[in-house]
Amino acid sequence: MPRFIPLNYQQNSMVVINYLDQLQSGTFEHAIHHLIDERLDLSVFYPKYQNDATGRPAYDPAALLKIILFAYSKGITSSREIQWCCETNVIFKALSCDTVPHFTTIANFVSGRRKEIEKVFEHVLLICHTQGLLGNELFAIDGCKMSSNAAKEWSGTFKELKEKRAKLKRQIRYQMREHEKLDKCEAADEVRKQRAAQTIDTLNKAHDKIDAFLKQAAPRMGKGKRIQEVKSNITDNESGKMTTSKGTIQGYNGVATVDKKHQVIVDAQVFGEGQEHHTLQPVLVNIQDRFRRLAISEDILKAQTIITADTGFANESNMQYLHDNGVNAYIPDNRFRSRDPKFSEQKQKYGKRHQDKTSRKKTVIPASEFSFDPVNNSCVCPAGNIISFRGIRENDQGIKTAYFEGKLLQCRHCDKKTQCMHNPSAADHRKGAGRQVSFRLDSNRPPNYTDWMKHRVDSPKGKQIYSHRMSVVEPVFGNIGTNKKLNRFSLRGKDKVQTQWYLYCLIHNIEKLKNYGQLAA
Repeated sequence: MPRFIPLNYQQNSMVVINYLDQLQSGTFEHAIHHLIDERLDLSVFYPKYQNDATGRPAYDPAALLKIILFAYSKGITSSREIQWCCETNVIFKALSCDTVPHFTTIANFVSGRRKEIEKVFEHVLLICHTQGLLGNELFAIDGCKMSSNAAKEWSGTFKELKEKRAKLKRQIRYQMREHEKLDKCEAADEVRKQRAAQTIDTLNKAHDKIDAFLKQAAPRMGKGKRIQEVKSNITDNESGKMTTSKGTIQGYNGVATVDKKHQVIVDAQVFGEGQEHHTLQPVLVNIQDRFRRLAISEDILKAQTIITADTGFANESNMQYLHDNGVNAYIPDNRFRSRDPKFSEQKQKYGKRHQDKTSRKKTVIPASEFSFDPVNNSCVCPAGNIISFRGIRENDQGIKTAYFEGKLLQCRHCDKKTQCMHNPSAADHRKGAGRQVSFRLDSNRPPNYTDWMKHRVDSPKGKQIYSHRMSVVEPVFGNIGTNKKLNRFSLRGKDKVQTQWYLYCLIHNIEKLKNYGQLAA
C-alpha cells in the first residue's frame, strides 16, 4: 500500500507576512498602490472629514480607494463582499494595511465622492499625458448601455402609472371581498387567511408607492425635436428604458471618449436616455473644458484633433454644431455603407446565411404606389381612399418629410390590408393604427449640414479615418464589460452612477499606465 505525507488539519501555524512584499512589481495591485501613494494628491477628500480635534480617526481615503479599485478590477462591486475580502484575502489586507472598513463606510465612499473621484480621474489622465500615452490625434466616442439598480416593471408615462394605480385599487377591493368571505367561513384555515392578508398588504404597498411618486414627481420630457413625455421610473427616475441587442433594459448609457494611441479614456459621462443624439455636444464641451483645465491644450477641438463617432450621434443639429465650431469630425449617417461600393455585397457574404427566407421581413405595397400631391398635401392609397395628413417634420437628416396615416376604419375593412400592412392586426382594435407612409420634400431643397458630413465621410480620406473608430473604442468596452465584468451599475441616481462609471474607466486607464507607462517600483 502506498504511503503519503500525513495531513493534520488541527495543527496551528503562525505565518509571518510582510504586506508590502505581497504587492509584486508588475501587478495591477502594485500599480494602484504606487500610483496612489506616490503620484496622486488625495487632499481633495479631506474637507469632508471634521475630526481634527474630536471624534475617532477615520479610515484613510488612500486605503479605501485602493481596495475599491482593486475590487472593481476583479468584478466585485458589492460593499459587503469588499469587506469580506478585506478579512480573508491577503492582497486586500496588504492594500488596506490590515484594516477592515465596514461595508457602510465603503458604500458611502463610493456613492458620496463623485467630485473627488472625478479629480482622481483627471489626475491619472494628466499622468498619462506626461508619460506620452496620449496622442491627441484621434478621439473615438461611443456609448455602452448598462442596466442599473432599477426595475423596468416600474416604468411608464404618468397616464400608464395612473392606470396601473387604478388597477391595483380594483385588485385590492377584490382581495378585501375575498378576505371577508374567508373570515365568515368557519371552514377556512388560518393559513389561507394569512395568505390573503399578505396579498392585500403587498398590493397596498405597491399602490402607495405609485401614488406617492405621482404626487411628488413631474412628467419626464424627452429631448427630441418634438418634446414628448417619456417613461418615468419609480425606483430611479434618472435612468432610462433602453433597447439593446440583448433586449430592453432599465439603466444608463455610459459614453466614453477614447484616445487612439493607447486607448486611454479621456472623458466618461453617463446619460439616462438611450438616444445618443443629444450626448455629443455635452461630451465635446466637457473634453474641451477638461483639457483646458489640465493645461494640456487650450482648445483641443480646434487643434486638428479628429473626432469620430458612430451613426447614433448623427443628426442635423449636431452636424451644424460641428461645422459652426470648426470641429474636425467624421460622423456618418445610417446610410453611408449603402453608398460605398465595397459593401454592396456585404449582406450576401456576411449576413445570416442559414436564415429561413420565409421568416424575412414581409414585403408590402411600397409608398411609391400611393398617389401623393405635394401641393395640396394629400395622399390616396392604392385602394382609392384618401388617408389622413399628419404634418410635415424634419427627419434625422434634416430633410422635410410629409407624413400620412390611413384611417383606422378604412384600413380595418380594406381588401388590400394583408398586402399593404406589415401587421394587419394593428387595425383590428381601437387603439391601433392604419398604414403609415412618408414622402421626402427634397426636390428643390438647399444643401444642409448632413450633406456636408456625407461629403467628408464618403471621401477616400474620410473612409480611411473612420475605419479606425471601431478598433479604438470597442476594445475598451470589451475590457470593462467582459474582462473586468463591470457590466452593470449597482447604484441609483445619476450622480452615483457617474461615480461608478468614473471608477470603471479609472481602472482601465491605470491598467494602461501599468502596461505602457513608467511606474517606478
